[in-house]
Amino acid sequence: MTHPQPNPRWDEVDSYLTDLLVPADEALTAALADSAAAGLPEIAVAPNQGKLLNLLAQVQGARRILEIGTLGGYSTIWLARALPADGRLISLEYEPRHAEVARANLARAGLADRVEVRTGPALDSLPRLAEEGAGPFDLVFVDADKANNPHYVAWALKLSRPGTLLVVDNVVRGGRVATEDPADPAITGTRAMFDLVAREPRLDATAIQTVGSKGHDGLLVARVTN
Repeated sequence: MTHPQPNPRWDEVDSYLTDLLVPADEALTAALADSAAAGLPEIAVAPNQGKLLNLLAQVQGARRILEIGTLGGYSTIWLARALPADGRLISLEYEPRHAEVARANLARAGLADRVEVRTGPALDSLPRLAEEGAGPFDLVFVDADKANNPHYVAWALKLSRPGTLLVVDNVVRGGRVATEDPADPAITGTRAMFDLVAREPRLDATAIQTVGSKGHDGLLVARVTN
């Protein structure tokens, strides 16, 4: 999610929900701490949002997951924990330093055997995945640079099957997505992504606004149809 907007009530409610439903976890806490110590931006999903990703992957019965945007591996841990022992998650990360931190966090969480973090521009890695026959993936989570959101969704479709679940984070942008802003690539890219999803007959989708410790934002959830 995007940087938090000051709102004590939102933070209070998120803390209440997280304390009740998302108990403290040593591996996840350490992943956040090590990411911060390494100087990574503090933009990982909130704990309750990570748990949502985990539940979606479980409901989906996901065996193969693709994540676009690893950061320090916090969301990766949540997703990978939903996989069976022979499941596979591939996460794409642009920054080598971020990928290094993520790999260490995943190893500490006991997930190195089922997660591969690939470095470099995702728009270079995605065609390679297609060439390798890495898909189809059961779930795709997009949480990378927002300007390329329409390209990431297009590739997610190429690497999917009927029934694949697609989740795109940070799609409300503090409410600014509702207004065109040619000067902001994140807004332009996110609106282009929505336009693509709206006209794509193979996607059945919705999007919701969220408020909480990560501010005012939201996510898109889409299912690939027949």
